Amino acid sequence: MTKGTSISEFLKQGKSLFSLEFFPPKNDAGGKRMLSTAEILKPFNPDFVSITYGAGGGTRKTTMHYAKILKQEFGFEVMPHLTCVGHTKKELLEILEDFSKEGFCNIMALRGDPPQGETTFQAVKGGLSYANELVALIREYFPHFGIGVGGYPEKHPEAPDKLTDLHHLKEKVDAGADFITTQLFFENKAYFSFLQECKDTGITVPVLPGLLPALSLGQIQRFCKMCDASLPEKLANELINAEESAQPKIGAKWAKEQVEELLNKGAPGFHLYALNQSASSLKILNGLRKQGS
Repeated sequence: MTKGTSISEFLKQGKSLFSLEFFPPKNDAGGKRMLSTAEILKPFNPDFVSITYGAGGGTRKTTMHYAKILKQEFGFEVMPHLTCVGHTKKELLEILEDFSKEGFCNIMALRGDPPQGETTFQAVKGGLSYANELVALIREYFPHFGIGVGGYPEKHPEAPDKLTDLHHLKEKVDAGADFITTQLFFENKAYFSFLQECKDTGITVPVLPGLLPALSLGQIQRFCKMCDASLPEKLANELINAEESAQPKIGAKWAKEQVEELLNKGAPGFHLYALNQSASSLKILNGLRKQGS
């Protein structure tokens, strides 16, 4: 069994990181699609890939199954997500021990969204209520793990204001997080403003920008609503005026231009929400390769 490398070690090297995010497929067909995407994008040598975790632990086994495939068969450094939803502290430690035994040493630590049909997060008896508690748990029992946490450039939807949101983010970092990956954004000024706000709050860990290439106007409107992200008028108009089949190309071009500016202005890398599909990520990565980014 090969032990992984903490992402914090990559960050110390000062290199520009590139990562991809997958989600656990619901069926065998979805699994084949995800692994096909991984195969197509493998030549671009992502520094790590992440795989998400379902609400209430619903994808616990599936997350582990595909995380192992991505690690063992594709040779990726894999960062599984882990959430507080539906788990006691004891269960969380068991899951972390399982990941450790399989050679994983990076975790994306999240509180998680409320289960479907519920509007507010409620910790189970003996569970954790906040992501900073999960970070502290990992740091105490698995100190060698690299720990990532999420950040919202335009504010978490549940936060009453930006200052409160930044305060909660600092709690996660102070508990032991090594880096932050942002939620999606479509205007880079949101990221750079967020960096300054983090600095002003005393947050000094690297902030990896997370980007979602738009596949359609409807899709991106839904994501923006979920994440309280702004949809630029220019991008919206381009999608409105395009045939449905052309919309993914527009989204990929927009994301590629975002990446170029972000890297040119000193971002520590970029994280693509691939949605288990290769076409848009392939357009972005090929475009960056041609331009030498």
